Amino acid sequence: MIATTPSAVELAQDGTAARSITIQAPAVIQLDTGYSRTLAAKSVWKPVGRVPQGAVYRPVGTIFTIEGRQVHEAYLVLNDKKLVGFYLPGEQSYSPLSAAVPLTFGETE
Repeated sequence: MIATTPSAVELAQDGTAARSITIQAPAVIQLDTGYSRTLAAKSVWKPVGRVPQGAVYRPVGTIFTIEGRQVHEAYLVLNDKKLVGFYLPGEQSYSPLSAAVPLTFGETE
C-alpha cells in the first residue's frame, strides 16, 4: 500500500517564472511498495504548483503512475533538484519517498 497524507496543490499563477523541465538521464525510482518506476530521459514535465514538500510537476504527453495495491496517477514533487515524493491528483494526496532521489534535469521554455 502506498503511504499518503492529504495535500492540496497551490496552483501556479499564469505568468510566473516556473518553467517546464526535461529529465536529462533516466532515473530508476524504488518505491517503498517494492515496485520501481523509471523516469525516462528526455521526458518533459510541466509545473502545476506547490505542496508544502516542494514543487509539483506533471508529465507532458503521457500519464505517469506509481503502484502499490492499486495504480495511482502521480506527479513529481521536487525540492532542491531532488525527487522527494509524488502528488496523487486523483486522491489529492502526497506520497513521500523514504529517500530523496537526485535528478538531472534542465529547464525548457
